[in-house]
Amino acid sequence: MRVLVTGHDGYIGAVMVPMLQAAGHEIVGLDSQLFEDCTFGDYEQNVHTLRLDIRDVQLEHLIRFDAVIHLAGISNDPLGNLDPACTYAINHAGSIRLARLSKKAGIGRFIFSSSCSLYGAAASDRVLDETAPFNPVTPYGKSKVLVEQDLAGLADDDFSPILLRNATVYGVSPRLRVDLVVNNLVGFAVTTGHVLIMSDGTPWRPLIHVEDIAQAFLAVLEAPQGLVHNQAFNVGANHQNYQIREVAGMVAEIVPNSTVMYAPDGEPDLRSYRVDFSKLSSLFPDFQPRWTLRRGIEQLLSAFQRHNLTREQFLGSLYLRLDHVKRLLAEGHIDSNLRRISSPYELS
Repeated sequence: MRVLVTGHDGYIGAVMVPMLQAAGHEIVGLDSQLFEDCTFGDYEQNVHTLRLDIRDVQLEHLIRFDAVIHLAGISNDPLGNLDPACTYAINHAGSIRLARLSKKAGIGRFIFSSSCSLYGAAASDRVLDETAPFNPVTPYGKSKVLVEQDLAGLADDDFSPILLRNATVYGVSPRLRVDLVVNNLVGFAVTTGHVLIMSDGTPWRPLIHVEDIAQAFLAVLEAPQGLVHNQAFNVGANHQNYQIREVAGMVAEIVPNSTVMYAPDGEPDLRSYRVDFSKLSSLFPDFQPRWTLRRGIEQLLSAFQRHNLTREQFLGSLYLRLDHVKRLLAEGHIDSNLRRISSPYELS
């Protein structure tokens, strides 16, 4: 297929694009590339790129594609909280505008990168499948709900939206993020000797390796339309629902000379949910997450040691999305709507 991948240069996209290309698909990337300086290790993508904000996409950018994989957007709760109105403008309005234009351009498949964050504060100890009620507690989570609801209204015989609700991702990527819980705990352990828990450690999180997310998107991209049309899928593994304190304990076991420490101002986190991933595994028996949490922690430890991740790098703005955006704002590279100022959009 000829596939447009938005956000192709981000944490997930940088891992996903080579997998899609290896499977024989022709990939074009679309990315505002706010994080192009946030490289971890060696990285070079061989992909035709539209250097473009999703809010500025026009119909002519979408001609002759078979599918869109939509990853682009505000990527986590802290960044989403910076300016909720901007978060909704990008994540909700920008996504639905892109979907409508894609439909108008005759694109048959629109795969949306949603999130288990939309389950938010679970009302009970129930393990949540795709029919569970939404209860998001942040603008980021609420934006995912709004997109899902509006995409369902666009579905017809010629346009198939598919909603992939990703578990909390971890693992090494050339566009590293250390604001993800597993990556963060390992980074703290490697650079400070402390596995720092920012909450009281009790919240539940479903976890999945970034390579397994990429494999799930590939499986859905290649699936018969009738199997995936206008459906939501939780993306993760039932055995990878963990409480944060369990994750921290495992990190302390694996990272030499590290001990668990609780932040003195840590409080219970409203975001707590366990998720059922049986639907995806039953419909796609060939898709089984290949990574375990232990292996992922070991991979992160090895990569951080190999690239000599320092305390200054870990605590700085390079791999923290919120801090990086704040730096771009302070230096005048982007405006308050998170649009580029210092460099024009271009085709590369």
